[in-house]
Amino acid sequence: MTTIPLTKRGAEQLKEELQRLKTVERHAVIQAIAEARAQGDLSENAEYDAAKDKQGFIEGRILEIESKLAAAQVIDPKAVDAGGRVVFGATVDLEEEASGQEVTYQIVGEDEADLKKGLISISSPIARAMIGKEAGDVAEVQAPGGLKRYEIVEVRYV
Repeated sequence: MTTIPLTKRGAEQLKEELQRLKTVERHAVIQAIAEARAQGDLSENAEYDAAKDKQGFIEGRILEIESKLAAAQVIDPKAVDAGGRVVFGATVDLEEEASGQEVTYQIVGEDEADLKKGLISISSPIARAMIGKEAGDVAEVQAPGGLKRYEIVEVRYV
């Protein structure tokens, strides 16, 4: 089994979701199934079918989260000492060479990624292009619009 890198924040988010699914969502769907059963004929009961589908989704998500947490390698970015190199958990300030536009990304696990919050997945093309580089280096990323070049301005571990 391969390990799944997660930041401390990402691991906590998964644990919270697991807790909510087990204690709130699971009980709510069991109640919905019971109410749908009380209506009688299950063969044409849309509420029953919808509740059973939701139950399947919840149970599948619980198994998925438990599996990810069991295989997780939790990394605290503050404890990383990579000598200024871009590694998992690093927060990187970039400047696109063509436009001069500045962006900041933190490299996180796939479940944590949220581009609107500046969190990019370790498996994204831009993260892969930055790994191992340091401030002053240029990361080249093949984007749908063509090749983009980003200068790494600063690397932080926060």
